Amino acid sequence: MRRIGIIGCGTAGIQLAYSLKDDFDVTVHHYEEQQNILDGRIRSTQVHFHPTLERERRFNLPAEDNAPPIRTIHFQLGQQKLFTGKLSGSAASVDQRLHFAESMHDLAAQGVKFIHRRLQPEDLPDLAPSYNLIIDATGKAGPLAPAPVEMRLTPYQAPQRKCIVGYFTGVQPVEPEGFSITVLPGNGEMFEIPAITDAGRATILFIEAVPEGILDVFKGIKNSSEFVARMANVIEEHFHLIYERIDMDQLALIDENAFLQTAITPVIHRPYAILGGTLILGCGDSVFLSDPITGQGCNTASYAAEQLYETLMTHKELTWDEAVGNRLLEPYEAIYYGCYGMEQRDDGAAS
Repeated sequence: MRRIGIIGCGTAGIQLAYSLKDDFDVTVHHYEEQQNILDGRIRSTQVHFHPTLERERRFNLPAEDNAPPIRTIHFQLGQQKLFTGKLSGSAASVDQRLHFAESMHDLAAQGVKFIHRRLQPEDLPDLAPSYNLIIDATGKAGPLAPAPVEMRLTPYQAPQRKCIVGYFTGVQPVEPEGFSITVLPGNGEMFEIPAITDAGRATILFIEAVPEGILDVFKGIKNSSEFVARMANVIEEHFHLIYERIDMDQLALIDENAFLQTAITPVIHRPYAILGGTLILGCGDSVFLSDPITGQGCNTASYAAEQLYETLMTHKELTWDEAVGNRLLEPYEAIYYGCYGMEQRDDGAAS
């Protein structure tokens, strides 16, 4: 049986482990144990829309039936409510700490091997001979593989947003309950997401701040109490429709690690490399780290993982070489252009 090593245990890595485990000998390399993930800082935000949930059912990932169903999207421009739209299929948001830890436990029970060690790029030459294929699903920190940046598909050289995220109690859901977007033109956006966590239900408040704009006011905040106080001030000043639904005496993070600040520079990498004769295929954020304003990180990773799975199954009995990497270019480039709203010209360039 062919051996596949998956580096990373995020959305792409987990889905690939589930989809490939019955046909290949799969080992997942991830530096954290399950309990470290549960006890650690939140990873990001996440809304798994209907196509992603369908993929998870297809590959028998653990279902979180307690997650509040997301069937509507509310859109505000400044202080004005513009519309409420109905999704074609239900979506859901599960704290990635809970989802990842549960999935790791389930995969291990089904025979998938885990090696808990933080890998560096210099470790790959020694690792490559152990596998017929390595999948680099290292996420935002990646890629580990020597995969160059695709400059024609990478229009930005600096973060377009500061990302400020907290998982809160004390927020009354919007009605009908769903996913809410408030846009402050020229300054950023606020996303409000109902979610399930290890501590129960929560509301994710996610600010995308234009750097140096009026929402970029979380610099220097190090602890949870300061974060909650600053978030309350920002909501009271700039997001009145949300403020009306908050009990300020009850507003709190679900735990001390339930907040995050980061900034992401969108970048696209070539999705494959050859190292010592072993093919390394990229997937998820280690290939296309998209601008957070698209709100599609986990769904893009899920789609890419399915495309990689389909490619490998098509080549199950064939040689895994550069031709397999090239087979990924067409579906992956469709993702590239979708991430940035670009059109592909006849000569293959972006416009």
